[in-house]
Amino acid sequence: MNESLVIPDKVYTVGELTRLIRLDLESSFPFVWVEGEISNLRQPTSGHYYFTLKDDSSKEEYQLRAVLFRSDALKLLSASRLTPLKPRFELKNGLKVICGGRITVYEPRGEYQLVVEKLEPKGKGALQIAFEQLKEKLKAEGLFDQKYKKKLPLLPKKIGIVTSPTGAAIRDILRIIERRFNRLHIIIYPSLVQGGGAAENIAEGLNYFSRRDDIDVVIVGRGGGSVEDLWAFNEEIVARAIFNCMKTKPVISAVGHEIDFTIADFVADIRASTPSAAAEMVVAKEEEFRDKIQNLTTRLTQAQKYLIEGLKSRVTFLAEHRIFKNFELRLMSLAQKIDELEMKAWKIVREKKQKLSEDKARTNFLLQQLRHAMEIRLKELNSTWENLSSALDNLSPLNIMKKGYAICWKAGGLRPLLKATEAVPGEEIQVSFYQGQLNCQVKEVDPRAKIESKFIKEKK
Repeated sequence: MNESLVIPDKVYTVGELTRLIRLDLESSFPFVWVEGEISNLRQPTSGHYYFTLKDDSSKEEYQLRAVLFRSDALKLLSASRLTPLKPRFELKNGLKVICGGRITVYEPRGEYQLVVEKLEPKGKGALQIAFEQLKEKLKAEGLFDQKYKKKLPLLPKKIGIVTSPTGAAIRDILRIIERRFNRLHIIIYPSLVQGGGAAENIAEGLNYFSRRDDIDVVIVGRGGGSVEDLWAFNEEIVARAIFNCMKTKPVISAVGHEIDFTIADFVADIRASTPSAAAEMVVAKEEEFRDKIQNLTTRLTQAQKYLIEGLKSRVTFLAEHRIFKNFELRLMSLAQKIDELEMKAWKIVREKKQKLSEDKARTNFLLQQLRHAMEIRLKELNSTWENLSSALDNLSPLNIMKKGYAICWKAGGLRPLLKATEAVPGEEIQVSFYQGQLNCQVKEVDPRAKIESKFIKEKK
């Protein structure tokens, strides 16, 4: 029994149905907030982030695919407008986040996904996450190691300060230094200390002072503020600039109030609780140095006095000893002995000088004889050389070929022909003259032919 075929009013293609589903989802969920844990995080060269949001609050493990496009990632994760590709905090697998965005369908695979437009870590804020991630990274690289920390100079002559030229921090620093040691030379590198470009500006100032050999110590910092206000001192570019500057001179981090801690504090040689405290660390009270110098001067004078008195007593004691009773006579005797030794030495010097003069005259005579013998021998060798060269030239094949003789070669000029029978008819040979060469082909070989010179025939 055949059932009748029902023909539907509309048959959709896969693409058409997927597109309708996408339009329906996008209209139903124009914007939605989703909480979940990041897994399967990927970031290809395009700069987009692809990941899966997992829901671990339920017994069932629900998953939602998500994408954070590069343009939105720059706005959400970038540290500043000057370093857009440097994450403020890093997306990692296992990080719990709250995402805001729209639901759409990726048509080629027919999968729905969340296009993320807003993203914040759950629990801790983005700044706190970024702070902890960078702190962990730099600590692992060794930027916080105690072995890199240097002590401050006792009395620096010139200091560099990286801060805002109009802030309260620089006023506090200058006031402390003027009161304690007003002859100190101060160089200020004016810098932004908050907002866009501040981190780069601070790093430029630190790099500037690191290149100067006349700076004894560097202070970098600002007054108090919110976490956002102080954030420039939590940027990686500032931390690395401090570490680089520490290779040549000590760096003091003076950021905010006593309760504020930044990445700069962990990297720097010394952390000051406030900018004023940094100024107090750099200089000591002028009066303290004056008192210390006066104290040392007094102690040195007393020590010299006691030393001289002791030496005077020692000299008096030795002068009264019996061993020095006839000391003057003994000195005169020694002086006479010295005179005798001096006269004897001069006599030896004169004798040696006379002998040296005689040896020099004999040496000059021998040198003249040697030079004359060498000239005669050289003439003999030159004459022998000329005779041998002349004999060698007479025996040269080229000299013989000048008289009209030639040399026949076979095998491409590699082997000379000594007799006619070494050649065969049709073979190519070369005939070399004193000047030039003939390339010939053997027409006939006559082993019985004899050569008589033209001179012999004419004589007959």
